[in-house]
Formats: sequence, structure tokens, C-alpha cells
Amino acid sequence: MDDFHSLNNAINARAGRKLGPSILVSLAILAVVFVTISFAPPLFAIFAWVAILLAGRELTKAYKAGGIDLPDNAISVAITLLLAAAWFGRVSGLAVAIAIAIPCVLVYMLLRDPKDFVRKSTAAAFAIFYLAFLGGFILLLAHDKDGLARIFTLVVLVSCNDTFAYIFGVLIGKHPLAPAISPKKTWEGLAGSLLFTMIGGALAFEYIMDMHWWIGIIVGLMIVFTATCGDLIESAMKRDLSLKDMGTLLPGHGGMLDRLDSVVLSAPAMWLALELVKRFL
Repeated sequence: MDDFHSLNNAINARAGRKLGPSILVSLAILAVVFVTISFAPPLFAIFAWVAILLAGRELTKAYKAGGIDLPDNAISVAITLLLAAAWFGRVSGLAVAIAIAIPCVLVYMLLRDPKDFVRKSTAAAFAIFYLAFLGGFILLLAHDKDGLARIFTLVVLVSCNDTFAYIFGVLIGKHPLAPAISPKKTWEGLAGSLLFTMIGGALAFEYIMDMHWWIGIIVGLMIVFTATCGDLIESAMKRDLSLKDMGTLLPGHGGMLDRLDSVVLSAPAMWLALELVKRFL
């Protein structure tokens, strides 16, 4: 038993988080995602809205800790309107909504307090685009006749990337991928995620999406790039704001944004890939 605890503590130290709670939280989130998207897609939309709203609160709180005071309620309203536009108006609704939401929030902030306007307005525009606009593509994937298959495939690809980057990084990771941003991310972890995300993509597209397996390999490569970049972008934000995690809501993960960082960049890539396949293949 002592040997087990020693091994577990060594893995936790190498990975930078507690493995047990992390696995339980991941399984719980996956259960909610698949139950809602399978039996009641509107409930999935509500779940995604709540998750992105919580991530928005975490981001504005992190900004505030870094000396950038953003209006929480205005950001939350913008997130809500953009996600509603994505669900009911599809991609055109999402595009129009962001063109309206960002200027409205900026004008509100200008009237509220013009001090440090450039700094605050840039942060607000980033928060709305990063969470609400990119996150809106999750709902675009879900609100489709093949919504279950699309979300299932997205989860498979992002999970393959995150899981095998973690496993290979913990077991054999020696060469940092981006030491100035995320010291624990390694080239060995990236190699593991590339290999298994391509395999996962081939299987998912063949048996879930009912498409050619080689399309899944290409999309898998794309998702490795977007998911890894999403993780690095969030790590850069935390480093810039001197934070370890964006929050403490999810044991073993940190905050909601720590869980969504890979997904918000991968969902638009997945949506674009499927649109290209639909039009040209």
C-alpha cells in the first residue's frame, strides 16, 4: 500500500495535478454530455451555456486579479446572447451576434468608466470572442441531425489528445515543448497525442461519423494542433496573470476554463472540417 501511495504521489508530482479526482470529474462531465446530447439536445445546450458562463466568470475574475476590471454582468449577457444566436440562428446568427455584442459591451464600458479603456476593451473583446464566439461552435455541432455523432467524435478526438499527451508526458516526457509557457508539456507528449488522436480519428470517422477513415486522420491532426494551442493559450494567460489555475470548481482540473481550453479552439476546426467534407466530398 505504501508503494502504491508513493507511485501515486510521484505521478501527481510529475503531472502537476491529482490523478484520482481528475478522472472522476472527467467521467462525470462525459456522462452529463452524452446523456443530454443523446436524449435531450436542448439540455445539452443549457449545460454548455452554464459551463461557458462559469468559464467567463472565471476569466473576468482572473482579469480582475491582474488589475483589469471588467463588468461581469455585461460579459455574461454577451455570452448568453451569442450562444442563443448560435443555437437558433446557426452560423449566420453567431456571426451577426458577435458583430453586435462586442460594440455594445465596449460602449457600455466606455460610459461606465473610461479609465484604461484600451486595456479593458481589449480584454473584454477577447473574452467574448474566445469563450462565446468559439464556444458557439460547440452548439453548432450539436444542433444538427448528426449532433450526437459530431459531439461524440469531438470528445473522442480532444480526449485522445489530452489523455495521451498526459500519459506520454508523465511516462517518458523529457524535452519541454514550450518551457516559457507550459513547462510540463513535452515533445514526447505531443508525439503520443499525434499517434493516438490519428488512430482515434480514423476509428471515429469510420464507425461513428460513417465517413472515410483517412478523413478522420486528417481531422485528428487538425485537432491535435488546435487542442494543444488552446492549452498553451490558456497557460500563457495564467502565466501572464500569475495564476496556477483559473479556478477551483473542478477537483483535479482547476476551473471550468481549464477544462474548456482545448475544446473552444477544436470545435470551430471540427465544424469547418465537416462543412468542407459536406461540400467537396
